[in-house]
Amino acid sequence: MGKDELLDVISKKAGLVHSGSKMFLDYFFNFRFIRVYITAIFIANCLLLSGCSLPRIIILDDKLTLEEHIALGVAYEKKGQLDNAIKEYEIAAKKSPVAFLYLGNAYFLKNDFEGAERYYKKAIKENPENADAYNNLAWIYYLKRENIVEAESLALKAVELNPEKKEVYLDTLKKIRGLRQP
Repeated sequence: MGKDELLDVISKKAGLVHSGSKMFLDYFFNFRFIRVYITAIFIANCLLLSGCSLPRIIILDDKLTLEEHIALGVAYEKKGQLDNAIKEYEIAAKKSPVAFLYLGNAYFLKNDFEGAERYYKKAIKENPENADAYNNLAWIYYLKRENIVEAESLALKAVELNPEKKEVYLDTLKKIRGLRQP
């Protein structure tokens, strides 16, 4: 080895033995240091000074089916995470109006009777054969102590549409009629 072929520990481990290797390694590590330093300064400025956030992942194509969004919403409901359930039902509602009933139920659980009423009405408008929507809207009116005559007709309509759940709907009707009697 001549005087220009001095090797440092890094060069020896990398197996670099020619005279230009030391110069290459110095350039590489200095460039790498500068790149890391500039990146660190950028992140620090971005996060601390200007308040920007790191890039977000945005999903442009929803791979979940209607049924999967509703199932996910139901799972959130069972855990008491009603806002997350509502988000899933809203996505499902873009695919099918069947989700309006679920939205009404979630708002009902949040004690947001106006929101529940709005979605039960949408469910009825989109699917006039949805007996549960009629019954649930009747129940909202019962709880709010308003539109009692309409609530009674809604409960009767639910019984007419789905005789299999007659007992549930008749219970709603019984309670509504109880308000009408002095």
